[in-house]
Amino acid sequence: MSAVCGDGRVSAMECGEKSSLCCTSGSGEDSLDRLLPSVNTSLSPRKRTTSQCKSEPPLLRTSKRTIYTAGRPPWYNEHGTQSKEAFVIGLCGGSASGKTTVARKIIEALDVPWVVLLSMDSFYKVLTAEQQLQAASNDYNFDHPDAFDFSLLVHTLRKLKQGKSVKIPVYDFTTHGRQKEWKTVYGASVIIFEGIMSFADKELLKLLDMKIFVDTDSDIRLVRRLRRDITERGREIEGVIKQYNKFVKPAFEQYIEPTMRLADIVVPRGGGNMVAIDLIVQHVHSQLEERELSVRAALASAHQAQPLPQTLSVLESTPQVRGMHTIIRNKETSRDEFIFYSKRLMRLLIERALSFLPSQVHIVQTPQGEDYEGRTFHGKRITGVSILRAGETMEPALRAVCKDVRIGKILIQTNQDTGEPELHYLRLPKDIGEDHVILMDCTVSTGAAAMMAIRVLLDHDVQEEKILLVSLLMAEMGVHSVAYAFPQVQIITTAVDKKVNDLFHIIPGIGNFGDRYFGTDAPPDWSDDDMDEPSC
Repeated sequence: MSAVCGDGRVSAMECGEKSSLCCTSGSGEDSLDRLLPSVNTSLSPRKRTTSQCKSEPPLLRTSKRTIYTAGRPPWYNEHGTQSKEAFVIGLCGGSASGKTTVARKIIEALDVPWVVLLSMDSFYKVLTAEQQLQAASNDYNFDHPDAFDFSLLVHTLRKLKQGKSVKIPVYDFTTHGRQKEWKTVYGASVIIFEGIMSFADKELLKLLDMKIFVDTDSDIRLVRRLRRDITERGREIEGVIKQYNKFVKPAFEQYIEPTMRLADIVVPRGGGNMVAIDLIVQHVHSQLEERELSVRAALASAHQAQPLPQTLSVLESTPQVRGMHTIIRNKETSRDEFIFYSKRLMRLLIERALSFLPSQVHIVQTPQGEDYEGRTFHGKRITGVSILRAGETMEPALRAVCKDVRIGKILIQTNQDTGEPELHYLRLPKDIGEDHVILMDCTVSTGAAAMMAIRVLLDHDVQEEKILLVSLLMAEMGVHSVAYAFPQVQIITTAVDKKVNDLFHIIPGIGNFGDRYFGTDAPPDWSDDDMDEPSC
């Protein structure tokens, strides 16, 4: 159950999670005395008071290694275009009805990777000075449709459904405003969107593939709201009751309860109703199965006997370059020799790649007082992105020739059951969409991993013509796959081999680059597109 949150880690995701305490028992009968908070003159310390992204990466850590447990399968076809959207579940219900609890139960029961929980609480409008005063005296109606920024919400959910990277506002319930830093969310097979007004907007409804209404007794909802607002948001009991009677209860009767008729499923008793949750999970599983894609097989059978594309640039095969290839391709070459000559080739390759970056005339004055007409980079920034783990070995060569270059990382591994590439992790620099990106991988056979990495960059608003794919060795199949899907991406390599065998090994090839470089043993079913686990 994972997505990319904040710092880019693949993680179990709850964006804009509500600070409600949901206490629905299996029978649906909560003891009001047990749930009602005790009222003291001194309030307990305030707990979380913002809508947040809460994340735990899907990995197992041991003393020696890190094991990634979930990956995102391809969400695009062999043409590089998105061919499936995320499945969006809309959860509606009154305040403190247990929507978040139901969402968590669904996530647990789904047991699929890349699930995002998005809360409507993140999309409250920023209050004016006058509205701030009203909120401080509990006279502002947070339970009215006008309190929400539906325009931003629909735009964000639509982009997230389309597989794009989005930024989620973080709402502070104590200041009634948005925090300066927003959370970045990317990658979802399933999106669970919950909020009191989830069904209140026509455009929002169009984005929901399944609509669920959580129906909970009004007395239980009141008790939960009292407990949440007093213990977690530091509010006075009189103010909470005043706000409930003045705004919350009328809003539920006028705006929320009537939308129950729009729901595909009504869940009485909230998170305690496991029968309803099981039915929901079965339906979502069937929908996900219908959307499964097979990208690598399609790549292997496409673009045969086509001329190499014009976007491909191969380093001139000088005696020096061919000599270095002779050494690193030789299975008898020692690891030290392999590393030394690989680094030499990487440096030449990176220097070649830089020549494809845009430049402009720049005149400087020499120490002799004369003008010299030179060239300078014409762009905002250069960022390097390595496909872990082999691509990471090319970072020193890039840093050696590009001062202060920013570096991002993407981990892609092959699923041994399906043979498809899966995205496990990414960490990209902020505002990478404005940069020229040098995407680094050491070997490309079918192009499946490279295509996934390029798709990730595009989803983060990097322009296709600003991406340079740099690889020490490529197979013709991989070149064709990338060029066909992304015709504006420049491809730079030191050599292109003609064949790929049934195991997706480049022939004659170089072996498993990562294992030869790091001195590890390759599994018997490795492929040149495999991105092995990084060192911990």
